[in-house]
Amino acid sequence: MERKRVFTGAPWEKRTGYCRAIRVGSSIFVSGTAPVADDGTTFAPGDGYRQTKRCFEIVERALRELGATFADVVRTRMYVTDISRFEEYARAHGEIFGAHPPATSMVEIKALVLPDMLIEVEADAVLNDGLSPP
Repeated sequence: MERKRVFTGAPWEKRTGYCRAIRVGSSIFVSGTAPVADDGTTFAPGDGYRQTKRCFEIVERALRELGATFADVVRTRMYVTDISRFEEYARAHGEIFGAHPPATSMVEIKALVLPDMLIEVEADAVLNDGLSPP
């Protein structure tokens, strides 16, 4: 089965050996996506809502490159460093997925790669390939 990969050009992709997203058939898997600003720093330090939105902006670019939209997302995972800020993360997720909610989970973890990052997200999508019912 053919595979199509999306890379962002981040220096750690090659060093670590991963891609932002991969499409295999009608399935798309988006790697853990952190709130990285265009200059490589953390986007909106201290703001869980804006960091969540930023993560999903990056996810959306990868999905589009592979022929998908947020409506095709069937599962998200949110890894957060402070679960007490649940409302900030949930508000952003709800704004994006309210019309087509995926299965999801939110898990508190000890830390992310940079200390001012509050969240990292993953997403899985399935495209309707016309071969099976949606």
